[in-house]
Order: sequence, then C-alpha cells, then structure tokens
Amino acid sequence: MLGSGENVEPVAPDPEALVRLVRARMPFGRYKGMRLVQLPEAYLVWFAQRGFPKGSLGEMLRSVYELKANGLGLVLSDLVARVGDE
Repeated sequence: MLGSGENVEPVAPDPEALVRLVRARMPFGRYKGMRLVQLPEAYLVWFAQRGFPKGSLGEMLRSVYELKANGLGLVLSDLVARVGDE
C-alpha cells in the first residue's frame, strides 16, 4: 500500500518503447496507416469503453489513450516531429 512508509522505486519511461509507440501505425479500419499517437481521441475513448485489442497493439493503444487522457498529447506530437520514420 502506498503511503505506508514503503520505499517505491520511480519508474522511468523506456525511450525505445516511446520511439516504437510514436512510429506504430494502425493496421486496420478507418484509420489504417495512421500513427497510433495521431488517432482521434474519440477513437481511443471508444476502444477504452469497449476494450482494447489483445497483444502489443492493444497495449500501445492503451498507452496512447493514457498519455492523451493525462494531458501528454503535445509531448507525443513533439516526439513524432523528432523521431520521424527513421
């Protein structure tokens, strides 16, 4: 339980995972080929309400949803500009 005097190690983001997330594209549907980080927020909310796909795609979509829901959408946009399609 947090706050009970227990030492908790901070979790640092994995830079390579962020690069993979920024480069990942939607493999199907209306937004096929679009970067996951550029999907409309309403589409991500739809997945959050109905369930994300299983596997790595679902994990990445959930991550994008959480980042955007917590106000970090501009950080993702900045990463797209920096990383590109290298």
